[in-house]
Amino acid sequence: MALDLKDKGNAALAIGDYEQAIEHYTQAIALDPNNHVLFSNRSAAYAKQGNYQNALEDAEKTVSIKPDWPKGYSRKGTALSFLGRKDDAAKAYGDGLKFDPSNQQLLDGLREVKQSQPAFGGNNMFPTESFLKLAQDPRTKDLINDQQFMSLLMECQKDPQKLIMNMQDPRISAALSVMMGINLMGEDDKMDTDPSPPPPPKQKREPTPPPPEKSEDESLTEEQKEAKKEKDLGNEEYKQKNFEAALVHYNKAIELEPTNMTFYNNVAAVYFEQKEYKKCIEQCEKAVEVGRENRADFKLIAKAFSRIGNAYKKLEDYKSAKTYFQKSMSEHRTPEVKTIISQLEKKIKEEDRKAYVDPVKAEEAKEKGNEFFNKGQFADAVKFYSEAIMRNPDEPKYYSNRAACYTKLAAFDLGLKDCEKCVELDPKFLKGWIRKGKILQGMQQSSKALTAYQKALEIDSSNTEALEGYRSCSIAANSDPEEMRKRAMSDPEVQDIIRDPAMRLILEQMQNDPKALSDHLKNPDIASKIQKLIESGLIAIR
Repeated sequence: MALDLKDKGNAALAIGDYEQAIEHYTQAIALDPNNHVLFSNRSAAYAKQGNYQNALEDAEKTVSIKPDWPKGYSRKGTALSFLGRKDDAAKAYGDGLKFDPSNQQLLDGLREVKQSQPAFGGNNMFPTESFLKLAQDPRTKDLINDQQFMSLLMECQKDPQKLIMNMQDPRISAALSVMMGINLMGEDDKMDTDPSPPPPPKQKREPTPPPPEKSEDESLTEEQKEAKKEKDLGNEEYKQKNFEAALVHYNKAIELEPTNMTFYNNVAAVYFEQKEYKKCIEQCEKAVEVGRENRADFKLIAKAFSRIGNAYKKLEDYKSAKTYFQKSMSEHRTPEVKTIISQLEKKIKEEDRKAYVDPVKAEEAKEKGNEFFNKGQFADAVKFYSEAIMRNPDEPKYYSNRAACYTKLAAFDLGLKDCEKCVELDPKFLKGWIRKGKILQGMQQSSKALTAYQKALEIDSSNTEALEGYRSCSIAANSDPEEMRKRAMSDPEVQDIIRDPAMRLILEQMQNDPKALSDHLKNPDIASKIQKLIESGLIAIR
């Protein structure tokens, strides 16, 4: 279990999700508190996040658990260096070199610390020679010509707090690695470095003719050659969709060379095509086991994990699928797998939401909400109405009830949102329109409230609440025309309509020729804009 969490942490660290990485490492540490690698990896994640004090604490814990492990001292030196404790950082690197005098990471860290300024911060955080390193290193030479980046780097030099805030910028991480010789990567995901610049060319000599290259088959044993032939025959049958024949050849290849995980992967591919997904998963797990034992290429192991993930997807076990795609990412990062993981997370979230739906429990929650509402405990009522909505999100009355609570709590914006959802689910829900009208009245939006009450009267023309609301809004809308005009002109939607040259021409035509109105109202877009102007009180139709 701890190993799986560590793999998840490594995958999250690899894609730059430091919070998630720290969470997984923390859970793994809870299960295996004496595992020095877990503390080391969490130290790296904290350093990447810019939390150097926590990075230092984890590094010191790493050293205390395994004092003879050089990597722990490297982590400690890195954290101390970023905290400005250069002398302590140098000592940490020196302590690590006692156990591995040739460790290049420790040597580089010690050299860079000694060459750097004695304190981290101030206006000379990065000496001139550091920028020369940026220009010479293949990883960062293009950044020197990036004015935006150089401006950011100068700001970080003046204010170390900005450096911490921008640590997740991969350009900053790369620049610091070059300028200060600090590696911030995790235990299982070391930073790749380009080779040093080539030495000056030596005097040319006549090249000696290369020895004749051996063909691939010449380096194979007889069994391996036979296994390869069987695999090639299996591939031909697979392409022709002769899956049973392909299985015969792949299994024969396994008998001849049982240490080659590719053959197991091929068998799994056949099972996948045959929709034998459980067999596919078992075969892939065997492939990974064989691959681990025989030091197979990590890309092959990643491929096996991805195939397991795809099999679980077909079985609609999305949580297991996500787990195996994350394992694939920890072996070999690809954009495609990252995208699949994001899609799976959405499916899992939707599944969890659907699994929570229970109309019976929704009604129970609504009844409890009603009890609290009647007692005047509106905040508690909101909790139960919200629970009812989660249990049955397609029932409009729950949104209407919660809107009533929000109105009592003067949270008109939330109440309006619930009313709009309510009438969206059921446009004939009378109480939803009336509550919307009351909330809009409370928000001093009489023209919009008038429209809501009008909708309610279309459903029930004799409803007392709707009639009273409509009358009061009409009086309010006409009581102060100048105030009404100011409110209307502050509405962005009204402003857009007034600024539209086509609408201005239409309004002019309507003024000169009232009969033109009927023609323009045939266009739904124009009709909605004219209705908006009528509701705002800017125009009146007689």
